[in-house]
Amino acid sequence: MSNVQQMLDTYPRSFNVDKDLLASCIEACVDCAQACTACGDACLSEEAVDHMAKCIRLDADCADVCAATGRVLSRQTEYDANVTRAVLAACRTVCASCADECERHSHEHCRLCAEACRRCEQACDRLLDAISERA
Repeated sequence: MSNVQQMLDTYPRSFNVDKDLLASCIEACVDCAQACTACGDACLSEEAVDHMAKCIRLDADCADVCAATGRVLSRQTEYDANVTRAVLAACRTVCASCADECERHSHEHCRLCAEACRRCEQACDRLLDAISERA
């Protein structure tokens, strides 16, 4: 059982969303933030770093948004569905953009980053769908 799941299991109130979807999305956000941070750093070490500027920028933006989304999702007290939907939509958007850019490059770190971004994008979509169904 993941640390995220364990922490959610300790929450003393009921959840406004499916706990498994929530845990999956938090984990995907944390994983994606780490992958994007590492990818951006690796891009800085590439020989043609000047061709990697957009990728580096999107890696940094995606890492920041994913980290923030994971933190927002981890806070369930006085939950506000409008805020959660907005944050998830932003995360989904930046993950798609970052994945698209990483897929343009042949570097292994970009391939792995794109995969993490796609997983996060899909996790955000699933959670957004679940929240919309409850509204």
